[in-house]
This record gives sequence, C-alpha cells and structure tokens, in this order.
Amino acid sequence: MALPELPSVLRLPVQLAESALLVFGVRIGTEEPPHSTQDLGDGVQLRHYQARIAAETTVTAGEEAARNAGFRRLAGYIFGGNRQRTKIDMTAPVAQQVGVKIAMTAPVAQSSASGDDWVIRFYLPSRWTMAELPLPDDDRVRLVEVPAETYGVLRFTGDRQPSAVAAKTTQLQNALHAYGFDATGDPIAWFYDPPWTLPFLRRNEVAIPVS
Repeated sequence: MALPELPSVLRLPVQLAESALLVFGVRIGTEEPPHSTQDLGDGVQLRHYQARIAAETTVTAGEEAARNAGFRRLAGYIFGGNRQRTKIDMTAPVAQQVGVKIAMTAPVAQSSASGDDWVIRFYLPSRWTMAELPLPDDDRVRLVEVPAETYGVLRFTGDRQPSAVAAKTTQLQNALHAYGFDATGDPIAWFYDPPWTLPFLRRNEVAIPVS
C-alpha cells in the first residue's frame, strides 16, 4: 500500500528542498532494488539483485531522446497517471539497455534491437505487488516482473553521453573477462540522478548480467 501523502501545504516546500539537494547528488529516502554487493577490484562490483517489479515503455528515437521521452512517460504513471490516481514513490536507478526488442504484449531500463527502439524502465518500490499496483492510463506503459539477476557493475561520474557510456561499457567488459566471468545478456546503463545534478557528483553505472 502507498504511504500517506503529506498535506498539500507542506508538499511543495519538501519537493523544492529535495530538488535542491539533488543538485549535489543527495538522494533522501530514494529506494534502490534490494541487492547484495561484492567488490572485485578496479572499481568493479558483483551485485546479486532480488526479483523485482518495474514499469516499462518502448520508445523509438535516438539514445538520449528515447531516455528523456521514456522517463517522462513513466513518470506520468508513477505521479498519478493510472486508474486509481495513485502516486508511487520514485526509485533509482533509471536503466537503459541495448538488446532484443521486447514485444508490446510483454519493467528506468532502455533496450534496443535496431538502435532506434529503446525500452526504458523504472524499478518500483519493493512494498508493491503486481496485484496491488494500479494499471497505467497510458497503454504504452507495461508492468513486468523482473527475475533475480547477477550483474558486474562499474560506477562512474560526469558525462553520460552515449560515447561515455560506451567507453565505460568496454572497460567493464574487459574487466569481467579478466576476472573470468561470462556475460549472459546485453549491457545496461543505470542513471541515479536528474540532469541538473552537478556532473562530478552524478552516480552513473554500467552493468552486464553474468553467470
């Protein structure tokens, strides 16, 4: 069940304060998907994520444009664009993945088969179940169950343009190969901060599912 909302007279000051803190990369009470972490070295971690639920949408556009459009569409859902007009807490990260195209009947991640079709994903707070979640108003938004997975992860700050993400992905691939891990899927980029966070304080990550 959703937590009680703040009185309207308090909501705006709280939101403004949280937005100001995000400039400096401070995220108060932002939930991340449950996981355990093991440091491998060279800034690389092995993370074991539990099963979780996500909201997902497909966008046909360039990489950055798709991320922005997908974010707005999914934000509309969690900010009340659903059958019950329920607001759902924002979590981190928003993910972006290049991989196989996902059928519209088939939960922020971003996936592309052709380079133009991307799947953007918000992971939803762990207190929700599929039975309790409100259905989206927008039929382009889907709710999906994500199985437990293990990832090799590399964290970085600063630029998150496609070229920067690609360079960090190559660095992670080389490191995982050196550690003897086999990739079981396509790379994913995870973004934890809004565009107005100071670049050197941003938390960005690239992740690769491994066996």
